[in-house]
Amino acid sequence: MSSGIVFHALAAVAYALLGAWLWRALARGAAAPSAGRAGRAGLFLALVLHGLGLHQSILGGPYLHLGWALALSAAVWLGMVVFWLESLFVQIDGLQLLLLPVATLTTLLAAVFPHAQIVAHADNPWLRVHLLIALAAYGLITVAALQALLMAALDRRLHQPVPAGVGADVPQDVTSRVMDSLPPLLIQERLLFRVVWVGFVVLTLAVGSGSLISLLLTGNVLPFDHKTVFTLLSWLTFGLLLVGRHVRGWRGRVALRWTLAGFAFLLLAYTGSRFVLDVILHRS
Repeated sequence: MSSGIVFHALAAVAYALLGAWLWRALARGAAAPSAGRAGRAGLFLALVLHGLGLHQSILGGPYLHLGWALALSAAVWLGMVVFWLESLFVQIDGLQLLLLPVATLTTLLAAVFPHAQIVAHADNPWLRVHLLIALAAYGLITVAALQALLMAALDRRLHQPVPAGVGADVPQDVTSRVMDSLPPLLIQERLLFRVVWVGFVVLTLAVGSGSLISLLLTGNVLPFDHKTVFTLLSWLTFGLLLVGRHVRGWRGRVALRWTLAGFAFLLLAYTGSRFVLDVILHRS
């Protein structure tokens, strides 16, 4: 068993324990629990274990290794790092109730499906820089997509509130307290577009650096394959979203749909294709 699998499994346990602690406190009838210093320290430990798992799995040898589960794990890790940094300045502990189960599942997938493909020309330093930028863009856009899903759930709750009184069961009450602990939609919308702006800039750098690498290694500006097509579709979708926001004031459900569409294209650019090859066709 490789050390990358071990560290991913340990990170999954750390995320699960922290999530169980917060959910247990909420289920006992308390308001949305605050993680406090102990919770932040526990999350930091989980992030360290998760980061070590990614380092050993992707950079643990003389070559770079990437697979669909590792790509997803790297994206979620970057998103959790962003959350941890924001939690130092803004009270957003309630989001952990939703993020920790996602992080647990992702690290478990990386431990169960550790198979990865060796990246060609991995000894090229420019390629390593490009991969770092691409993973950062992937992670930021993943954060934006999760934020959009959360905002969609909040919007639905505002339009279809759960009636109070007789008949409201415990799970509905817990869900209501989780939703009530989250920032208002207007504030979350501003956060969403800030993340989208940064993600779009980093994705633009990823496309530009990828073009440079392709030109240096193959003589072509961009290879015509599924990764390039879906990445450019994602870049175009987020670009149009930001233009629509600036020119026509797009917001609400329109912004959420465009954000999720852009994320879906980026997901298909790598994770979807590797899932088909690694899991369904059993190719490496």
